[in-house]
Parts: sequence; structure tokens; C-alpha cells
Amino acid sequence: MNRSTLLSQLQIDREPDRRGDPDRPFPWWIVGVAAGVLLIAALVWFLVARPDRPAVRVATAEAASQGTSTRGGSLLDASGYVVARRAATVSSKVTGKVSEVLIEEGQQVAAGQVMARLDDSNIRASVAQSEAQVAAADANLRVAQVAVTQAASRANRAQQLHAQGFVSEQSLEDARNTLESARSNLELVRRQAAVARAGLQVARRSLEDTVVRAPFSGVITVKAAQPGEMVSPVSAGGGFTRTGIGTLVDMSSLEVEVDVAESFINRVRQGMSAVVRLNAYPDWEIPASVIAVIPTADRSKATVAVRLKLNVQDPRIVPEMGARVAFLAPAAQQAVGTRARTVIVPGEAVQAEGADKGVVFVLADGKLERRAVRLGPAEPKGQVVQAGISPGETVVVGDLNKLKDGARVRINRKPAEDEE
Repeated sequence: MNRSTLLSQLQIDREPDRRGDPDRPFPWWIVGVAAGVLLIAALVWFLVARPDRPAVRVATAEAASQGTSTRGGSLLDASGYVVARRAATVSSKVTGKVSEVLIEEGQQVAAGQVMARLDDSNIRASVAQSEAQVAAADANLRVAQVAVTQAASRANRAQQLHAQGFVSEQSLEDARNTLESARSNLELVRRQAAVARAGLQVARRSLEDTVVRAPFSGVITVKAAQPGEMVSPVSAGGGFTRTGIGTLVDMSSLEVEVDVAESFINRVRQGMSAVVRLNAYPDWEIPASVIAVIPTADRSKATVAVRLKLNVQDPRIVPEMGARVAFLAPAAQQAVGTRARTVIVPGEAVQAEGADKGVVFVLADGKLERRAVRLGPAEPKGQVVQAGISPGETVVVGDLNKLKDGARVRINRKPAEDEE
């Protein structure tokens, strides 16, 4: 066997290459899958982008802050101060030296809580003396009772002996007089014991008076005394004796007092609504109502005092703060009562149709809803809407004349300046 034959036996047989075979079928399923993917992508883009829908700019209706103006409904403005209807300079009932002060400015105290204590060493000695007097009176009372018992026994025995003729009439009379004297002495000792007990009660009351307690719950606004100083419930000359431990204010009794000119007092009625602005917080409106119109005038100022109740309790409100009050017209009173539903929207989101009426378009699920709203005053940060929409709803901003109720729109995410 020659070499060429051996080489031919070592060759590997291969299948003929059919890639170029014209009889092989073309893979059309790949083209179908690609076309389906493109169709789905186009459908998603159409549903999401919807180029046929008009693009609109939107804004969110924000809840109006308490500083939203109500000046548009004000009948009358006046100025005054925050005052506490229930306030007291707490002092002791007795004159004494302060031994302990348990309060500080700004501290909240409860009714009956100890605010200070006075030096009670002398009064404690008086209490001990009174207790000793009571004990002595009780001992005298027991002696007097024994004396009465003995005198009664002697009188009975003298009566029996006199009946038998062994005791004279004089001896019987003496025995009776002794019994009567013992009974009188017993009554006297009883009264003395009662006086001693009353004296002990007074001494204990005086001891209790050395403890200064809060007459009602409130906040300490002034701490007037320090340990070692003398305090007295009455004013003392020379300025060396304090007349109080501190000033206690019931913050729940805060109200506002204003002076209204005589010529305008006929506009104020009891129970009418008002809005109070504190000088410390000029952007904070506090709802209030008129408690009373004080039925007297100040001759020097030609004003009448008016008391107003604050409908909000807040730790920021403190006595003696300056305040301005706007007495509201009846139309504005309802707006104050619905403050929680008042919102602010951009001015471009409202189409005015009157003095206090307008139209907005609310966007929900890509669909417009035309709503009639009641307008409040215009503020620097937007238009106040008093009724018709709620905080958190989305409103359309821009040219509202091109919009229709129920129309489908899409949100324009571009800033307004990019559209220009």
C-alpha cells in the first residue's frame, strides 16, 4: 500500500455546507417577533404620551395658612392687648420670712401646689404650747369630774344620815352646796378645755398659713420673692417687705381687650366674629368672638372697651401682647368658620366670573373637571379659594378658555419658560 492510499484513509468525511443552499426556508418568525415588539412599544407610547391630547401645566392646591387675609370682610379695626381674666399675685396670709421658694418663671403649677414656705419655728413653738395647754385642760377636766363624783356620793350619804337623825340640817346643806360647787367647777373646766382646743386649732392654722399654695392652676409669670426676704399680705413701708411670692396666670382665661372709638361702637355686637393678629405674629390670624361691650366710656380717650374671646389656645399667646382686631362682617364670618377648607392656588388657575365667584379645572386621572368656586382675597402667593376645591387637588394653570369639561389632557413636565 502506497503513501497516497494511506493519506486518503486518514481523511474525515464532512457534510456539505448548506448555508448557502437556496432550498433552505427563511426564518420569518424572527421578523414577526420583532414586528410585534415594535407594535407593542408604539401602542404603549401612544397610550402614555397621547400626542393627540393637549398638554397642560398643573399646580397643587395648598391649604391656606392661618395668616390668610380676611381684611376684605372687616367692618372695623381696633387695637388692644392680650389680658388674663384670671391672674393673681399670690402671697402668704401671715407676715414672715421666706425660707423656701419652689417656683420659677414659666413653671406650670396645679391648684394646691406648694409655691413657697415661710419660717415656721415660732409658730411651731406656739403649736406645741397650745397642745400642752390642751393636755393640761384635759387633766383638769378629769380632776373636776372626780370631784363631782365624790361630792355627789357625800351628798347622798348625808341625805340618808339626815333621814335617820344622825346628821343635822346644816351638815346636809353643806354637802349639797359642795356638790353644786363641784358641778360648777366641772363646767368651768370644760369651757377652759374648749378654749385650749380652739387655741390649738388657731395655732395649727397659722402653721398651715406659712405654706403658700397655688389658688388655681396656671403658669408663673413673675417670681417676686427670694429666701430670706420678708413677705406680708399687707403693704409695708420702706420697700423692704414683699407683698407677694409670685404672679400666677391662668392661660386658659386669656382674652383680648381693645378700645373702640365711640363713633364706631354701634358696629360691634356681642357674639360677632373677629380675627385677632398679634404684633409678635402679624401673619397669624386667630379666630375670636366678642364677649361683651363694656357699658362705660373712657372720657379722656372717647373710647369704649370691648372684650373678645380667643377661640384658639396656643403657648405663643401670652399676656400683655399687643394685638389688632378686625371685626368681621356677616359674610366673612362663614369664611372664618370654614378655614380648614380654604386653599390657595396660583392666580392663573382661576377664571373669575364675578366679585367672589370663579371657575377652576381640576385634573384627576388625566381628565378635566370644571368646578365653580367661591373666591377670597388675592394674596401675594396666590388666589384664596374659600370653597369648591380641597387641599391636595391638582388644578390646571394657564389659558383656561381652551379647556373643556371632561376633556383628556396630559401633563406638561416642561417649565413655563421652556414653552416660550
